[in-house]
Amino acid sequence: MLKAHLTAIGRAHDRALAGLRHLDGVASLLIRLILGPVLIASGWEKLTGTNWFVHVLDSFPFPFNVLPAEFSWFLASWTEFLGGILLLFGLATRVVAIPLAVTMFVAAWSVHLDNGWAAIAPSRPAAVCIPGSEAHAASSRFVRFMECQNVNARTIEASKRLARAKAILREHGDYRYLNGRGAIVKLNNGIEFAAIYLTMLLGLLIIGGGRYFSLDYYVRLFVERSVTKGAGG
Repeated sequence: MLKAHLTAIGRAHDRALAGLRHLDGVASLLIRLILGPVLIASGWEKLTGTNWFVHVLDSFPFPFNVLPAEFSWFLASWTEFLGGILLLFGLATRVVAIPLAVTMFVAAWSVHLDNGWAAIAPSRPAAVCIPGSEAHAASSRFVRFMECQNVNARTIEASKRLARAKAILREHGDYRYLNGRGAIVKLNNGIEFAAIYLTMLLGLLIIGGGRYFSLDYYVRLFVERSVTKGAGG
């Protein structure tokens, strides 16, 4: 009896997986719907903005640190803008994911790495994260690891400046209005967002545009049918 139940459960599991395989393109679609608009906006901002690569060129990894800043700006602008459009439609997904991943890596390495992980500095870091405090001295390494993953000397200083800014706003402004629709924060500009986008792009490099919801899928079907017709004719 137990064996029969286990067999039935196994068959139900296999049927469920078989059904889910027809929806495997949804994962790629969701990633592309997130990345596409972000990259298009970033590319457009560069295309219509001022080239600031010249100020950070020395921090670029090789070979980008020896390329002219104007050329790197051109590459980054059009890679993000056109790459974002192609991702939205799921066209040449794996191909375009490569230069976009390189762009994200260069951004993380040269612009964000020195700022640590957090994109936004924690507003009120836990006392265990403040070196020299009693809570820090009394805490274990495990507790500090769990509590302080987004905290470093830079974010601690940022939280102090944020607290000062809030104090000024409370004294001289309509703080409830100013702090409404989302709390006031201090940008830390760490690698968090760039690392997430890079990871998503590497995922697209592996899984591609996905079934049903990408132009890649229909281009492949067209090519396969054309090859089959040619072989049969």
